[in-house]
Amino acid sequence: MDGTLVERYAAPVPRYTSYPTAPHFNAAISATTYGSWLRALPKGATASLYVHIPYCDRLCWFCACHTKQTRRYDPVARYLTALNAEIATVAALCGSRLNIKAVHFGGGSPTMLTADDLILLGCRLREKFSFARDAEISVEIDPNDMDEPRFDALAAIGMTRASLGVQDFDERVQKTINREQSFEQTKAVVDAVRARGVRSVNLDMLYGLPHQTLDSIAATTEKLLSLRPDRIALFGYAHVPWLKKHQTMIDDALLPDAAARLEQSEAAMRLILEAGYEAVGMDHFALPGDSLAVAARAGTLRRNFQGYTTDQADALIGLGASSIGLLPHGYVQNMPATGEYERRVLAGGLATVRGFALSNADRMRGWVIERLMCDFAFSRCELLSRFGEAARAVIAEAELLAAGDRDGVFARSGNRFVVTERGKPFVRSIAAHFDAHLGQGSARHSVAV
Repeated sequence: MDGTLVERYAAPVPRYTSYPTAPHFNAAISATTYGSWLRALPKGATASLYVHIPYCDRLCWFCACHTKQTRRYDPVARYLTALNAEIATVAALCGSRLNIKAVHFGGGSPTMLTADDLILLGCRLREKFSFARDAEISVEIDPNDMDEPRFDALAAIGMTRASLGVQDFDERVQKTINREQSFEQTKAVVDAVRARGVRSVNLDMLYGLPHQTLDSIAATTEKLLSLRPDRIALFGYAHVPWLKKHQTMIDDALLPDAAARLEQSEAAMRLILEAGYEAVGMDHFALPGDSLAVAARAGTLRRNFQGYTTDQADALIGLGASSIGLLPHGYVQNMPATGEYERRVLAGGLATVRGFALSNADRMRGWVIERLMCDFAFSRCELLSRFGEAARAVIAEAELLAAGDRDGVFARSGNRFVVTERGKPFVRSIAAHFDAHLGQGSARHSVAV
């Protein structure tokens, strides 16, 4: 691909796991606001829960998550006491009315919890909320945490999907990012969860890391494919040292440029597709029978803070420090600092410190951006059907973008506006044309390729 084209579309833009994106959240959305939004959820509404554990026993230098390293369990135990208090407060406001369709335990490292605490947390959630019989329970697993009691605990809480970060199996790359994890460790975890009945395994890998080459990417991809995961996420490393100070441990000079990042991505993608996986959105892949691939083919794929998902719930409720939730009214985010989070919820309150109340214009542009990110297209007629005359402004923007396209990346095709095959690697940059908030404020983003 033309290097000039790559450079033109590689400018930093959001990843669009929400719209508006998190830097635009504001303090006008308070705990009082969130409480009223929770109380307004109707009886029978469906919801998903995201439970954040903001601790790791090691700090990976590439990580951009809200987490902190600790070698002691005391801070984790204190945090769990506060988390239980928040669960009780939220459940008192809406728990009896909701039907929980999915739970995602993220971090940090949820598997840093002891086996007993994992089971107690799972029980606490089921005591306070009404779970659907087929609720999906997904857990992010650090292989370095795992032992037999933890595997048994994950089975006891009903885990249906295990998610493991591979990043890269090359030892030199692993040492440079402070994430040493052998193929044998990873395989042992995959085998153990499958032996306990887990029906879906997701593996994440990264490109754009220091010391990565096309050969190392290919070797990692081949090893990963040998485990035959149900889903694969192929993420570009987001280098944001101005946000995550530990990323300063990674020398900028060791990072590949935009053209090399795209080459790495495409090399891994070719191997994954040749192995029989289907592309899902811009950076996910799934076996043809997996629900993610089915949703992509059906046009029902969604995107949230965990990436691509089949989740169609009416609300996403975030629990834990820094967690983000989405309700029909808008977004909410909890206090990121664990000490202040604990103080607020142990006092019987909610921990919300910011968010965003959605306007109809936000919902409309958010729908367009989500469809572009999920389907690489959106329908002019469906946009008008959903949002009425207000949609004509966005349609006019799309017409101008398609008419002015000289790179062959975006076009009108009958009733639809589509991102072309040539444009798919740059879908974030194309979606950014419909972001009315982009450029407002001082937010900085990672490169788009």
